[in-house]
Amino acid sequence: MAARPHVVVVHRWRARYAEYAGYIDHRTHAVTYVSTEVGAAAVPQDAAAVLLVDATDDLPAVRDRVKQLAHEFGPPTAIIALKEDDLLVAAQLRQEWGCAGWTPAQVRPYRDKATMLGQVAGAGLAVPAYTTVREPAAVRAFGDRYGWPVIVKPRTGSSSAGVVRLDGPRELGRLDLTGRPRLLAQAFDPRPIHHVDGYFDGAALGPYRVSRYLNTCLDFRAGVPLGSVEDDDPGLIRAVGRYATRALAALSDRPTVFHLELFVDRATGDCAFLEAGARVGGAEIPFLWREVHGYDLMEAAFRLGLGQPPPPWPGSLAEPGGEVTGWLLAPAPARRPCRIAEAGSMLQRRPGPYAEAVLAPGEVLPAADAYYEHVGGRFRFRGRTSAEVAAAVTATARDFRVSAVPL
Repeated sequence: MAARPHVVVVHRWRARYAEYAGYIDHRTHAVTYVSTEVGAAAVPQDAAAVLLVDATDDLPAVRDRVKQLAHEFGPPTAIIALKEDDLLVAAQLRQEWGCAGWTPAQVRPYRDKATMLGQVAGAGLAVPAYTTVREPAAVRAFGDRYGWPVIVKPRTGSSSAGVVRLDGPRELGRLDLTGRPRLLAQAFDPRPIHHVDGYFDGAALGPYRVSRYLNTCLDFRAGVPLGSVEDDDPGLIRAVGRYATRALAALSDRPTVFHLELFVDRATGDCAFLEAGARVGGAEIPFLWREVHGYDLMEAAFRLGLGQPPPPWPGSLAEPGGEVTGWLLAPAPARRPCRIAEAGSMLQRRPGPYAEAVLAPGEVLPAADAYYEHVGGRFRFRGRTSAEVAAAVTATARDFRVSAVPL
């Protein structure tokens, strides 16, 4: 009997952000997984094999596991990663094994923030002033020219890891650049940060939704709850959509699911670019799209990785409108790993979430790399208007309680 086509999936989530068993037949294909130990529990039972690594963005380690899998199941016909931090690893291995899909050069504009900003600015779109820096003196010179605060961040990274806000020259002592690669300094934009999620066919937007962050991802790193609510203003949604189309076209002409972050003037609809990812948005976005909007962005990303078109989307997603969703992340209650001591459900609260992921007392919150997954609590909301959902998110953030003991 002919060997089954071999598909390698690079995976790190414990929760079912991606329903792999529904995306590809694990009987007609040899689907193997390179996974972290934390993520292994979510691998489908019909997987041909699962090999573990400490970190899925460790290229040498993942490369070694793919070689082992290829020895047993044959050369991979596809190598797929759906988590942002793993995109370059998968692209490099695809290139080495001759698999179709995005190359490292095609992924880089979505991973290197300096390249990303340069291409968007080159398309004539508004971006905050920025420069690359290697020493505090360069940050000071930038701040003196463009004003304070200044945001200093890694050129690659996710979930605001390593991002620092400096409110003035006196805070330059907080920067430790010893042995670090070149960073990015960026002028601060005080306008609300919004995110846009959906599908881009290489020239135009398919289904998309615009959401406003409640607080910021950087605040979440400091222990403040992070929430998001979809916008229900059709005029603003269309204005943001026009900007998003041009920004994504500046980064690539390849079809992709995307997560795009922008500064938005809600009175005028004017936008400025923050950053973009060629992947499904994090937090609760994959669940909300599946459960409320009736479309699986993860499946679309997976099928694109196989060289197939995305699934058709329901007509209700073609235009702004319909049910509004939102999400909330409560920060970890102690330094991870930690053992949960107390946590309360919010499902019966009104207003409140329709779904939640809260660990029970005695369970361990791991120090895993999927940062927005392993938190103090995750909550999903739905409602008729943005105001209704925002009220539920705010009430849940106010009333939720969780405590833990560090391990």
